[in-house]
Amino acid sequence: METQPTMAPAGPPANAHKDIPGNPSTATSSKINLNDRSNGKPLRVLSEEDWQFWITNGYVIVKQAVPRENAERLARLLWEFEEKDPTDPDTWYAPARAEMKMKELTNSGMVELYNHQFEWDNRQYPRVYDAFVDIWGTEKLWVTIDRANLNFPVRPGHEFKGFIHWDYDPETRPQNVQGVLALADQTDENMGGFQCIPELYRTYDTWKVTQPADRDRFKPDTAGFDLVKVKLEAGDLLIFNSTQPHGIRPNLSKDKVRIAQYISMMPAQEDNEELRQWRITSWRERQAPEGYAFPGDPRQWEKTRYQTADLTELGEKLLGLRTW
Repeated sequence: METQPTMAPAGPPANAHKDIPGNPSTATSSKINLNDRSNGKPLRVLSEEDWQFWITNGYVIVKQAVPRENAERLARLLWEFEEKDPTDPDTWYAPARAEMKMKELTNSGMVELYNHQFEWDNRQYPRVYDAFVDIWGTEKLWVTIDRANLNFPVRPGHEFKGFIHWDYDPETRPQNVQGVLALADQTDENMGGFQCIPELYRTYDTWKVTQPADRDRFKPDTAGFDLVKVKLEAGDLLIFNSTQPHGIRPNLSKDKVRIAQYISMMPAQEDNEELRQWRITSWRERQAPEGYAFPGDPRQWEKTRYQTADLTELGEKLLGLRTW
């Protein structure tokens, strides 16, 4: 299909991410259900063992979804973007540039970089795309325009307790997934990173009847559950169901830094012209998403320091610049 003409919209898309967590570059839930394998299509990346693990535990690891060098070059860029020296811990703990609306994310190391070439190179990497095709059962996908993470060891004055939450109310049965690409090895139990509760994912329906009616729908009581630290190596992609309770684990190591890029995909919404145009503008103008827990970079470095990322044909489709 030919590239579609574009017009810059007046502002961010009018989707429901202003008062809840989640990424406003896509909808909160898909009208298409996650893959149940009923279409008979063979898996592209996941093995049958991977698939069973995904169904049972609500997450799956795609080993070396991107080459290690892709991960390492983006990691180096994040250090530069954050004006921190990876060899000098004294530079790691500068005050935040903007206040987090989600207080549990304070000191979690969120990096407000969204449209750099290195990020897009990972988003449009074929193995990453094929993994999400397996999860959704359709080739017609859009990728989230999301940020990155440098999670430093805790120390006095830089406390971070970690947390467990849902980005979407599980009572609404959201049809969505989320993803994390490791940009550095994070196999050490103590160094933070992604954590989740597969047991609660499996037993949610029976667990909820034991909970008070006025419970926080986004933050479960985790008493009695084991929190699972998911170990990843640079280049590995973790995909998890949005009904999986999850969060960032506190980094209790001495000097190891968890580095990651958030990547996910969901079925394309080519009939949502407002959202499509906003996504194109975000890519072209290096415009950050706006939404709950997205304070942005007050320096505006994406606009002033970097060029619009080059996209492959796959990348253009994943953005919405080219139709499927």
